[in-house]
Amino acid sequence: MYKDNYDLIESLKNGEESAYSYLLRLYHKQLLVYVITLTHNRNLAEDIIQNVFLKLWEYRNRLNPDYSIKNFLYRSCYNEFVNNYKKNKGITYFDKVFLETTEAVALNNDFGVLERKMEIVFKGVSLLPDKCAEVFLLSKREGLTNVEIADYLHISLKTVEGHLTKAYSILRERLGAKIESFLLLLFQ
Repeated sequence: MYKDNYDLIESLKNGEESAYSYLLRLYHKQLLVYVITLTHNRNLAEDIIQNVFLKLWEYRNRLNPDYSIKNFLYRSCYNEFVNNYKKNKGITYFDKVFLETTEAVALNNDFGVLERKMEIVFKGVSLLPDKCAEVFLLSKREGLTNVEIADYLHISLKTVEGHLTKAYSILRERLGAKIESFLLLLFQ
């Protein structure tokens, strides 16, 4: 549909809604998975992505066609997450490490590596026992809290915590050391 990044950005700058719709279709799902790994909350992730796309349209005339729109969207999502995080939560030492790690990914435009690691982790879910996988996906993909999962599945909070601990252990063991730092980021 669009020859390249330059063509797409120029179409956006010209106010072509079809270019905007194309970006939404192309990147919404990828960005949602990325932002859920940061927020652990699907609703908040949706809000962040909506804000990013609204700002994209509002400030489309400022876009630089020499800069990757994909990197721009990921970086914008990260910035929106950080702004929201700082506004709504006091920063602890562990929070600071988490933000620095995610910022390193964003600054290095290393989103392809991040996406591949997320795919590996979610494919690894197929290695988990059924109930364990269900709890893991409700927590990490849907962004539900442990209490919400316990209510939804009609199980105790301790059972939810046990399933998540087991999932983390199995994934770390089966996916190896290369993915361990990413698991720590994902399970923050």
